[in-house]
Amino acid sequence: MIELEGVPELIDPVMVAAFEGWNDAGDAASTAVAHLEREWKGEVFAALDAEDYYDFQVNRPTVWMDAGVRKITWPTTRLSVVRVGGDKPRDLVLVRGIEPSMRWRSFCNELLGFAHELGVELVVVLGALLGDTPHTRPVPVSGVTSDPDLAQRMDLEETKYEGPTGIVGVLQEACTHAGVPAVSLWAAVPHYVSQPPNPKATMALLNRLEDLLDLRIPLGELPEDARAWQVGVDQLAAEDSEVAEYVQTLEEARDTAELPEASGEAIAREFERYLRRRDVSPPGGHATADGSDSASYLRDNPGGRTRPPRPPKPDTPGTTENSGDTGDSGDPGPDGEDTSED
Repeated sequence: MIELEGVPELIDPVMVAAFEGWNDAGDAASTAVAHLEREWKGEVFAALDAEDYYDFQVNRPTVWMDAGVRKITWPTTRLSVVRVGGDKPRDLVLVRGIEPSMRWRSFCNELLGFAHELGVELVVVLGALLGDTPHTRPVPVSGVTSDPDLAQRMDLEETKYEGPTGIVGVLQEACTHAGVPAVSLWAAVPHYVSQPPNPKATMALLNRLEDLLDLRIPLGELPEDARAWQVGVDQLAAEDSEVAEYVQTLEEARDTAELPEASGEAIAREFERYLRRRDVSPPGGHATADGSDSASYLRDNPGGRTRPPRPPKPDTPGTTENSGDTGDSGDPGPDGEDTSED
């Protein structure tokens, strides 16, 4: 660990982490942590030594100019801290970086060592996967944990996933073995529009994080960006009748499967979030779901315009099976943008 500044004294700290690469479809998870850092003006206080965990031929450093002086930024993972104000202020330790190329166990142990030193009470890891979900519906976000007691206490799914894993799954299991409560939040990104950015998925992760931690997150321009993103995808899908038909099929399947979401509990959650955004306290206080690789479905054509090709029909052999079912996937598979190796 390279300490950039002194370790601060924190109030009820929660660690929130996200990593670019295999577990970050549409860059939704890493963008969510970057948003928190930007909105709350996070101060970086530590970074991992890039030499220990990254293959620079896979994740190359970048050169930039600072007042006429050439400098190099190395791919790594950095820790920053932000303070959330209100009646009960608390601190978030934000971990943002790239999925490491090697020494994953040492990587997790180093992060957990810092979590212990800072008195972190809960670790929340954000991820995003590719799934059979329509872009026209709310982004599904599943919350999973390996701890049965935590699952019951925080209304989460107990993970039953088996298959290839990324750093999100490894870090969550490392937390479990170290006795640190850990939760993973997964957003499902439409596989037919997987190219980043995806502000709608980013906003869905932040909303779920709000509910989990009972705090208010300023969204800034995200709602407008999410609306613009959906309008853009609507226009692209409308240009191809087979794409439009496929989206309609996904919509019908989603609407049928999620009728229980109209329950009183779901409505209550939305109302509590609405009150938080008005600063009023509520009453009472690139992974796929089956673990398979999937390439981006968006391509740049010679004209410079991006549009989705014709996706496979739902009954076409090779279509991702059960990739829309995120309820049990504590560690879904890759997003097709895998830039690292373990």
